[in-house]
Amino acid sequence: MNGQPTAQARTDARLHDLLDGATAECPDAPAVTDGAGRWTYRELAAHSHAVDAWLEEHGIGHGDRVLVQLPSTRELVALLYGTSRRGAVLVPVNTGMKDYHLRAVAENAEPSLVVVTDPAVGRIAALAEGVPVLGLGEVWREITALRVRGARSDGAETGPEDLAVLVYTSGSTAAPKAVICPHGRMVFATEAINLELGYRPDDVVFCRFPISWDYGLYKVLLTAAGRSEIVLADGESDLVLLRRIRETGATVVPIVPSLATMICALAEREPSRESRVRMFTNTGAALPKTTADGLRQAFPGAEVVIQFGQTECKRVSVLPPAFQDAKPDSVGRPLPGTRAFAVDDEGQALPPWRTGEIVVEGPHVMPGYWRAPEQTARAFRPAPDGGLRLHTGDFGHVDEDGFLYYEGRRDDMFKHKGVRMSTTEIEAAATDVPGVRAAAVLPPAEGRDLAVFAEGDIDPHALLKELSLRLEPAKVPGVSRVVAELPLTPHGKHDRKRLARLLEGTTP
Repeated sequence: MNGQPTAQARTDARLHDLLDGATAECPDAPAVTDGAGRWTYRELAAHSHAVDAWLEEHGIGHGDRVLVQLPSTRELVALLYGTSRRGAVLVPVNTGMKDYHLRAVAENAEPSLVVVTDPAVGRIAALAEGVPVLGLGEVWREITALRVRGARSDGAETGPEDLAVLVYTSGSTAAPKAVICPHGRMVFATEAINLELGYRPDDVVFCRFPISWDYGLYKVLLTAAGRSEIVLADGESDLVLLRRIRETGATVVPIVPSLATMICALAEREPSRESRVRMFTNTGAALPKTTADGLRQAFPGAEVVIQFGQTECKRVSVLPPAFQDAKPDSVGRPLPGTRAFAVDDEGQALPPWRTGEIVVEGPHVMPGYWRAPEQTARAFRPAPDGGLRLHTGDFGHVDEDGFLYYEGRRDDMFKHKGVRMSTTEIEAAATDVPGVRAAAVLPPAEGRDLAVFAEGDIDPHALLKELSLRLEPAKVPGVSRVVAELPLTPHGKHDRKRLARLLEGTTP
């Protein structure tokens, strides 16, 4: 394909090989910065070896799961790479995940060790009965002592198909499910993405997203692949966002549409200030053209790169800036070394411009979902030529050049405020609320907020308050209605067309 990179991404490497490669080439270059300081690649590598030795002292071995609920800091990056060296499995969960879902994650992952913030130890210990739960303060003092002594473990015999990370994501079931992410497939995805994006040793990547989300997780890996610096800014105040982008000398800024809108609004209040930003990369939802234009106006010379993906293969496609004028409605071309195209109901590839389900093939397709064989069988199916074919559940078409065009999704999954979620998990949380007999959720649409309908004896505002105790902020509906009876289709499913009509003209 014209313009497609000719280099190849590796399939036989481990996550910590990315760090070791960067350390060998540029040991004293900045690697990771957070609000408390900065580490070079040499320092990050030393800390990761200390984490490996610490895990060994605590009996963690090959394949053991280490669940962490921590803010995105340098320590968490060291835990990621150190766990990789040990051959164990990191299970990062969002700090905003409530006990309602965290209990289900702990039961599903069956971790051998849990590391959380110090104030959360008692609460999490009650959720993960029988599992050691340690506070980061104590953990890091021990790891620091090991690093000072230069402690190193022999590590473990870890292969590319061994599991590196479990990434929990919303699905078609009420409880979160985990995508199985082996070392080799994660490294392939990282390097294939970098063939398109081209991270450089002089890049400073300003990351506002938590490492528990694959968008933030892969930014850590991408910066190692590019020998770049990552600035972990997940905890930064929105009010100082633009100032911090400028102060840190950021050259690459990953965004979702809501963050892009915020950046544009801040830039309008502080125009004509110089910045080094050369590239914005968008994912999570479609970026409105007006927002993309606003970024280009506020940051002259910066490119806005459109991406399309799922955790199940990390990235489906990237639209290089060189093609944005010729193919403005496309979500890009498949990553180098992969395939993405549309199929009909029988799984047969469709010709250009014919709409069907988007499927993905390549070394970046993950093996499936952790301990969820039925869901795995639905989404991950044998490819005719061998390997796996990911059925994304997204629908669209390709053009004659193989570029993808996304048209929508035909199930209960949707993205809201840049977060992937399902109506099912929100409905399950609502029915967990005392007084609610049944619940239905209406995804957001143009001019309409995310809404929940409930049958039962509860005040609408009380329902939203209860949901805020069970769900992450982005998953809490903005509208709540209590009805005598939920409308159903003849097949017994929620009649969302009638729910939408009920919602017309209403306010939260």
